Amino acid sequence: MSVSENGYTLEFDSTILPAGVQTVSFRVTGPDGRAVTAFVPEHEKELHFIAVRRDTAGFQHVHPVRDEKGTWSVELALEPGDWRFFTDIHPAGHDGTMTLGIDVAVAGPYDPRPLPEVDRTARVGEYTVVLDGGLVPGEASALTLTVSRNGHPVTDLEPYLAAYGHLVALRVGDLGYLHVHPEGEPGDGTTAPGPEIAFMAVAPSAGTYRLYLDFQHDGSVRTAEFTVRTTAPSPGPDAAAQAASGHGSHHHGAHAHH
Repeated sequence: MSVSENGYTLEFDSTILPAGVQTVSFRVTGPDGRAVTAFVPEHEKELHFIAVRRDTAGFQHVHPVRDEKGTWSVELALEPGDWRFFTDIHPAGHDGTMTLGIDVAVAGPYDPRPLPEVDRTARVGEYTVVLDGGLVPGEASALTLTVSRNGHPVTDLEPYLAAYGHLVALRVGDLGYLHVHPEGEPGDGTTAPGPEIAFMAVAPSAGTYRLYLDFQHDGSVRTAEFTVRTTAPSPGPDAAAQAASGHGSHHHGAHAHH
């Protein structure tokens, strides 16, 4: 996950920011050195912006506004500490999405928070979200998040950015960023608006990850957070036979962005 990829670079006016609610401005410059002004929208937005402190606190998924010259602006709530900002983009003419990341320092006394314990239940106000499924290194695995409110299943989730939920996964230690895709979409005739939201995710390596689910209900977007450790891959039925014959299987796993 780098500040520059395929000739596209993330450029901030400043990478040292004051604490508090701040408007930050930045540009994505292209291979020609100019600010990019043409993007292919993904999930209804030209650019998705994730801000998170290095201790995984303060997660924010926001959508900056771009002017005609290619400068983006967005308001963030920043506590002192070391932060990582990510942008998900698909520049027009480029074959697919990319994620650029940059380190930012927020001035002031910093009191890092310990990593929250592994827990499959997250509470957000009146809402409870339960996580089923596991992250398996190098394999696509299903994750299901079930939303309830005051003990009752929520069956009228509202579409948010063309999905019933958005899930971001970050690897603890280096904040490696995983792309996670929802299964189905609102209006496809088969995807129910809750209480379950299904995703497919690939963990690029063993380790501990932080998961952040954004979902919308009653007109507000809420974020449920989880700490998850990867589980070991399950050996296939022919693994023993392959081991006996000395032929292992070769898998091409997914690559994380650093």
